[in-house]
Amino acid sequence: MARDTVETHFIQAVATLKTGPERDPGQPILEGTSLTGERARTLFLRQLDSRLLDIAARWLRGQDEGYYTIGSAGHEGNAAVAAALRPDDPALLHYRSGAFYLTRSEQAGRLPEQGIRDVLMGLTAAADEPIAGGRHKVFGHPDLAVIPQTSTIASHLPRAVGVAFAIERARALGVRAAWPGDAIAVCSFGDASVNHASALSGFNTASYATYQGQALPLLFVCEDNGIGISVRTPQGWVEAAARRPGIEYFAADGCDLAAAYDAAARAAEHVREHRSPAFLHLSTVRLMGHAGSDVESAYRTQREIRADLERDPLLRTAALLIEAGLETPEDLLTLYESAREHVLRIALETTRSPRLGSAEEVMEPIAPRRPELIAKISPMAASAAVREKAFAGALPENDKAMTLSQSINRTLADALAVYPEMTVFGEDVAKKGGVYGVTRGLQKRFGAGRVFDTLLDEQAVLGLALGQGVSKLLPVPEIQYLAYLHNALDQIRGEAATLSFFSRHQYTNPMVVRVAGYSYQKGFGGHFHNDNAVAALRDIPGLVIASPARPDDASAMLRTCLAAARTSGSVCVFLEPIALYHTRDLFDEGDGGWLAPYAPPGRWPETHVPIGRARSYGDGRDLTIVTFGNGLRMSLRAAVRLTQEGYGCRVLDLRWLSPLPVEDLLRAAELTGNVLIADETRRSGGVSEGIVAELLDAGFTGTVARVTSSDSFIPLGGAADHVLLSEDEIEQAARKLLG
Repeated sequence: MARDTVETHFIQAVATLKTGPERDPGQPILEGTSLTGERARTLFLRQLDSRLLDIAARWLRGQDEGYYTIGSAGHEGNAAVAAALRPDDPALLHYRSGAFYLTRSEQAGRLPEQGIRDVLMGLTAAADEPIAGGRHKVFGHPDLAVIPQTSTIASHLPRAVGVAFAIERARALGVRAAWPGDAIAVCSFGDASVNHASALSGFNTASYATYQGQALPLLFVCEDNGIGISVRTPQGWVEAAARRPGIEYFAADGCDLAAAYDAAARAAEHVREHRSPAFLHLSTVRLMGHAGSDVESAYRTQREIRADLERDPLLRTAALLIEAGLETPEDLLTLYESAREHVLRIALETTRSPRLGSAEEVMEPIAPRRPELIAKISPMAASAAVREKAFAGALPENDKAMTLSQSINRTLADALAVYPEMTVFGEDVAKKGGVYGVTRGLQKRFGAGRVFDTLLDEQAVLGLALGQGVSKLLPVPEIQYLAYLHNALDQIRGEAATLSFFSRHQYTNPMVVRVAGYSYQKGFGGHFHNDNAVAALRDIPGLVIASPARPDDASAMLRTCLAAARTSGSVCVFLEPIALYHTRDLFDEGDGGWLAPYAPPGRWPETHVPIGRARSYGDGRDLTIVTFGNGLRMSLRAAVRLTQEGYGCRVLDLRWLSPLPVEDLLRAAELTGNVLIADETRRSGGVSEGIVAELLDAGFTGTVARVTSSDSFIPLGGAADHVLLSEDEIEQAARKLLG
C-alpha cells in the first residue's frame, strides 16, 4: 500500500532524531511533568494504533470495503485525556477521538487488538461490530462507559450536561444510576462546533446550573485544530467562547503529550473534586484532511499544511520517548512497520465479516418493546401508606370526576410515588405548576429534587432528559407548547431516537416528553401557542406519539408510556390538547360529559392502554369517523346529530399517532365501508395522509374522505376559525359522504 505525505514525513523525521540519555521509565519523562516514561510509552502505542486506523480506513475505502474516512490524525493527544480519567467515567466522544477510545479500551482491561478491531469493524460496516452492529461507525461500548454519538455538530453537548446532572441527582435521590456517584462526565468536540446552537446551549446550561450552586461534574474537551472542514476558526475565539461563569478554563498544546496529560489531569481533578464543570482546550492539528475525499490544497497553502506536519502529535511523542532514552529511532520505526502490518491484516480480515442482510435486521434495534412487560408494569402502584402520604390523605379515586388536566396531574403524582428514579421538570412546572396548572402541587409533595424548573431553553430541557435517561433515571420533561419543540427537535430525532438504533439497544434514553399542543384556544396567543404541526415528529422512526383527548385515556396512556420507557427504553412524546385541559362538558353546559373518574393504579384494564390501540365510540354501520385530539369532541358531537337523523355512525379515536393503530383502523373501516378522517392538523403533512396511506396499503375498497385544517399558520383571535377544522365541516363532510 502506497504511503501518503503524513506517513512519509513521520518516518523520515523519526530517522533523524537523536537518542538521549536513558531515564527511569517509572519517573517523569520530563522535568515539571507528571507523565512517566512508562505511561508515555503506553500512550504512544495507542496514538500509533489510532494513526494506523486512519491509514487503514483510507485503504479500505480505496478497496470499496470501507465506508468512513473521517479520522483522528492530528488529534492523537486525546489519548492523554482518557489516561487522566477513570474507565467508568461516562464519555461522549468527538468523531476524532480515536486515541481516546483505544486508551479507554485498554484501561478497561481489554487487549489493544480488541479496540483496534472494534474500530475496523465499524469502518467496514460489519454486523458483529460491538456497538452499532454495522449501522454506523461510532465510538461506543457499554463496557467502556462510552456512549455512542452520531453528532457532527455538537448536538451531544446538551445530553452530556444531562449525564453530569444525573450523576449528582441520582446520588441525591438515593437511587441507582448507570455511573458511580463520584464519576465525572466528559464530552469532546471540535473547534467549529463551539459555534453551534446546541453547543452554546450546553455551555450555557452548565454555567447557569453552576451559577446557582448546582453540582455538575462535566469536563468539556475542545480539540481545536483551527479549521472546520475548510473554514478557519479565528485565533483566540475558542478561548473567548469557553470563558463563562462557573466553568474553569484549562488549556494545553494537544500535540505535546506531556502538556496535554498534565492539563487533562488538572482539569479532571478540578471537576471530580469540586463537582463543577471545566473546559479543557487542546490545540491540535488536522492531518490527512477532513476526510478521504477532502483536497486540502484547494483551501490551504502548502506552508500551512507543512506547519501542521511539523506539529504531528505522533512524531512529537516519538521524539519525547527517543530524547528520554526510552526508545531508539530504529526500534520505533521497526515498531511502526510491525504495527502497520498488524492493523492492515486485521482490516483485511474484517472485510470478510458478515454485513447486515435485510431490512428487518437493520431495523431490529430501532425501538424494541415488550408489550407483556409494559402491561404488567403499567398498573404498578406505591404502597397504600405511600399513596396516602403523597395525596395527603385525599386519594383521587375518592374525588369527583376529573378534567384532562386534573387526571394527568394525579397520574404524575402516582407515578412519582411508585418510581423513585422519576423526575418532572421544564419551564414553570415547579412552583407555578405549569402554564395551565397541570403539574400544580407536585413539587410541594415530592420535593425540588424531583420536580423542578429549568432555564428557558428547550434544547437544555431535552438535553437534561437525554442525560438522565441514559443514566437509568426516568425523566418526564415538559415542553410548554408544541411550537417550542421544533426549536429543539434534533434532541429527539438525532439524539434520543437514534441511540437505540446505533447501539443495538445497549444504550437507551427512556423518557416521556409531555407537550402542551394543538389549537382551539379561542385564538389566544397566535401560532406559537396554537400549533397543529406534528409531521416532524411522525417522521422519526421508533418514536411513540401518544395523543389522548379524554381524562381517562390520558391517565392510562401516560402510565403506559412510563412503563414503556422504564422497561424498554422507549422515547415517548405525550401530546396534550390544551383546549381540552379544563373542558368539562360534551354536549350541553353542565352535562359533565368530558369528565371521568380517576382510576387508581392497579385497577385493570383502566390503567393500561396498549401502544397502538384505538378507542371506538358507537356501533353505527353507515360511517366511521376517524379522528384524535380536539377532533374527538367535535366528531362525537357531529355523530350524535347524524345519528338523530337516522345515520349509523361510529367514531374511532386513534389515541396513538405513532405507531398508528392500523388493526383497529381497518376493522372500523370495514364495518361501515365509509371513512371520514377528521384531522385537526394540516392538509399537507398532516396525520390524515398517513391514515389514507394505511387504508390503501391494506387494500381497503370503501370510500374515504378527509377534512383537515388549512395549510396555514394559526393567526390571532377569531381569524383562527377560518383555517382550523370545525365541527360544522365534519358534519357537512359526513353528509356528503353518506349521500
